[in-house]
This record gives sequence, C-alpha cells and structure tokens, in this order.
Amino acid sequence: MEEHTLSTRVWSEPAGRTTIENDPRKPAFARDRERIVQARAFRRLAGKTQVFTSRESDHFRSRLTHTIEVAQIAREVARALCLNEELVEALALVHDIGHPPFGHAGERALDKCLQAHGLRFDHNLHALRIVEHFEDWYAAHRGLNLTLGVREGIVKHSRDYSSSDHPLLAPYFLDQRPPLEAQLIDLADEIAYLTADLDDGVESGLLEIDHICANITIMGRAYEQVERDHPGVEPKFLFHEALQVMQTELTEDLITNTVRNVREHNLLSLAGVRACPHRVATFSPVYEAQRREEKAYLFRVLYTCDFLEAEHDKAENVVTTLFNHYMRSPEHLPAGYIEESATDGLPRVIADYIAGMTDNYILQQFWVASKLLR
Repeated sequence: MEEHTLSTRVWSEPAGRTTIENDPRKPAFARDRERIVQARAFRRLAGKTQVFTSRESDHFRSRLTHTIEVAQIAREVARALCLNEELVEALALVHDIGHPPFGHAGERALDKCLQAHGLRFDHNLHALRIVEHFEDWYAAHRGLNLTLGVREGIVKHSRDYSSSDHPLLAPYFLDQRPPLEAQLIDLADEIAYLTADLDDGVESGLLEIDHICANITIMGRAYEQVERDHPGVEPKFLFHEALQVMQTELTEDLITNTVRNVREHNLLSLAGVRACPHRVATFSPVYEAQRREEKAYLFRVLYTCDFLEAEHDKAENVVTTLFNHYMRSPEHLPAGYIEESATDGLPRVIADYIAGMTDNYILQQFWVASKLLR
C-alpha cells in the first residue's frame, strides 16, 4: 500500500517555505510534527480536561496525555498499512489542539455563546485558526506554516464539510475524501478514549469492573480471557490487562478491515481513496457494533452521571459568565485580542481567547471577573 504514503510536492510543501526549510534531511511532515510539539497551544493541552479535570487527581488523562496515546495507536496502524508515519503522527499530535478548557462541556458552552451572535464554535476549525494564525513566532511567516496535507487532515480527519456551508475551506478538497493518514486518526482517537475512559472511570470510583464486563461485550470477553490466563490475580490487574486486549483487538480490526476495503474497491492510489464514495478506514461491522455498544454505555453510565453533569454545569457557568463579561467589558481582554476584534468581530475573538485557556487559567479569570461583577 505504498501508493498512499505521499501525493505531490504541492500537498507536502506550502509555497512559503524557504530553501532551508525544504532541507531534504528533514522531511516536510517531520518538520510539521516538530512545530506542532513546540507550539504553545500544544503545551497547554496538559492543562485541559479530557473527561476528569486534574483537580480531581493527577492520574487522570489530560488532553495532552490522551493525544500521546492517540499518536501511539495511529503510528501502529500506519506502520501496518505502510502509510506515511510522520504525517500520521503530526495529525495525531495536532488533532485536539483546538479544544477549549473543560473538554466537550466547555466546547458546548462556547458554541452556545457564539450561536447568540450567529456564529459557531468547532474545535477542528479552531485548530486550523491556531496553526494558521495564532501561533505567531516565526520571522518568515505567520502561523506554523504547516503542509497542506496536515492542514487538510486537521479539517477533515473526523467529519466532512460542505463547500456551501464553509466556503473558506475550499482549498481543502471538500468534495473529496481525505487521505488514509487522516481517516485513521478519528478511529485511533476512538480506540484511545474507549480504553482510557473505562480506566479513568474505574479509577474515579464511578464505574465498577463487574458492571463494565456485564454490559460491554468486548470487555466482558477480554476480561474472561485474561482471567483464564491469570487465575487468582486481583481484579484491578485483570482489568488493566483486559483493557490492553480490547485495545489490541480494535486496532487489529481497524488494520484488517481497512486492508479489506482497499482491496474490495481496488484502491491503488491516493486519487482512488479521494474518489471513494465513503471512508476507507473503518472497523468491521462486528467491531463497529461493539464500539457503538461501548460508546453508548459510556454516555449512559459515565459521561452523563450526576457527578460529571454537575462538573459540566459548573463549566458552562464559568465559560458563559466569562464570555458575557468580555462582551460587556472588552477592555479587559489582552490588547492583541482587542486589535483582532476590529477584523474578526468581538464574539469570535472572545471565543478564541477563552478556547486557548487551560482549566486553571479560566478559573483564575472567572474569579477576577466575578469580583468585578460584584
């Protein structure tokens, strides 16, 4: 499947790159990976919620540690499929860079705030704004100057956009499927969080091992297998081993089924992948059903449990209060954002500012705003 590894120079090199930046000793996607890791927005992922905030325990996944786990899985899949591992790693490392504080609760709150002004918040599109606009540290250009291949993957790795709804995204081949390197990122993300959220859920005391195994087919089967192999071992160790078995099964199925799809549709080039009427990187029907079963369980039992719903309500209050505070008093924004508001409008730059905050920083700013509102 080597045909899928690279397309053209136009796709792998932005026009603005200098001779030094095109040094053949450092491939374009490797340079992209380095610039992503060095970005401030990437470092801030360490202080952003995955499911549980760091205030609860230092052992829970942050958005950064989750990202690292996604990169590990994605590279394993890419290696098995003979895809471009450097491109895949860059996409995995950047895929969550646009998330605001407080996880999906923070994103929902920010989106709701913007809807009142006829706008929306989408973490993928915000990630594109970050790498093209906000990471402004280089003498030769604004943004990270990432390759078109990585920027397309940021936009399209998890969903498709229409040119009618998003005309500014026209350069990203909206009428075509993304390359396999981008397609597999969303599923590597699924594998990572389906494993990690069960682990963190048990660590938190909100999930019980027996209940998980009784309600999630793939985990029940994996636990039984591990229990047979390691009789008499404490359940917490068996559970951890079973999580690894589940992750391996999902990863291997993704690899096997993607190869099956490539062969079934005779996809011999990147052009063939782009023209395919549906995504090529998928789980098999059996494992897709088990993935859906587990995801439904997590939503029903963990993500919407009373404890996390209370956390989500707090997050919405913090984000909404701070957004409205800046709308009323934009002079409290950093000077650079006030300047940007002349071009992008005040609601958008407030969302940009809030989205870049870590959990701790937004709580500090909320405390300051609350004092001013008294």
